[in-house]
Amino acid sequence: MNYSLFSEPRAAAPVTGPHGRLFAASMLAFVGVFVVGLLAIFFADVSYINRQAIGEVLCTPEIGAALWLSLWTTTVTTALGLLLAVPMGYALSRYRFPGHAVVDSIVDLPIILPPLVVGLSLLVFFQTAVGRWIEDAGVKFVFQRKGIILCQLLVSASFGIRAIKLTFDGVDPRIEHVAMTLGCTRAGAFFRVALPMARRGIIVGAILIWTRAFGIFGPLMVFVGAVRFRTEVLPTTVYLEQSVGRIEVALAVAILMLVLAAAALVVVRVVGLGQR
Repeated sequence: MNYSLFSEPRAAAPVTGPHGRLFAASMLAFVGVFVVGLLAIFFADVSYINRQAIGEVLCTPEIGAALWLSLWTTTVTTALGLLLAVPMGYALSRYRFPGHAVVDSIVDLPIILPPLVVGLSLLVFFQTAVGRWIEDAGVKFVFQRKGIILCQLLVSASFGIRAIKLTFDGVDPRIEHVAMTLGCTRAGAFFRVALPMARRGIIVGAILIWTRAFGIFGPLMVFVGAVRFRTEVLPTTVYLEQSVGRIEVALAVAILMLVLAAAALVVVRVVGLGQR
C-alpha cells in the first residue's frame, strides 16, 4: 500500500515574482519614509545643541533636581499602577458581568482623553466637598509632589491595564482549571499559574506605565505647577527653558528624555519578542 497517498497535502508555497516584489517594496517604502523622517528630526535636534548646553544639563542643580524628581515619581507611579493593573487586567480578562463593555471602555478613557483634561479635572475635583475634605485631612495634592504622582497615575495606568489584560487573555484559563482540580484554590491558581505565565506581559505593562508617566506635561502644569526644586520635572524643564529663550538647553533635556524613553521601548521590544 502506498501510504504517501494518505499523507496530508503540503501547504502551497507563496507565489513570488515581479509583482510580489514590487508590492513588498511599496509597503517598505512607507516604513522607510517614516523612519527617515523621525531620524532626520532627531539629528536636527542633536546638531542644534552645543557642548555648553550638554554641560548645563549634566551639571545644573535645577535640572538635576528635576531629573531626580522625574525618576522617583515615575517609579512610585509604576508600582502603584501595577497594583491596579494586575488585578484589574485579570478581572476584565476572566470575568463577565453586567456592564462589562462599558467598564472596559471607561478604563480606556485616559488613553484617548487629552492629558490636559486630566489635570483640569483634578483641579476641579479638589474644589468639591470631597476634594476639600481630602485636603483638610492632611493629604494634599494640589501644587504638591503627591499631585505629580496622582497625575501620572491617572494618565498612565490605563496603558498598563490594557497590556496586562491582553496578556491574561493569552493565558489559557483551562490551565488554571487543571490546577484547581489538583487542589489549588482560585487564588492559588492565580498566583501559581496565571501570574507566572503573565510575567513578561506585566513587565511590558510596567514599562508602558513608566514611559507614559515620564513624559506627561499638560496635567502637571495645571495641577501642580512648575516650581523649581519642588514640582519641576523634566517635561516642565523643557517648557521653562524654552520660555526664556534657552532653546539649546531645552533641546538637550528633550534628547535626554528621548534616550531614556528609547531605552524603555527597547526593553519592551525585547521582552515582547521573548514572550512571542
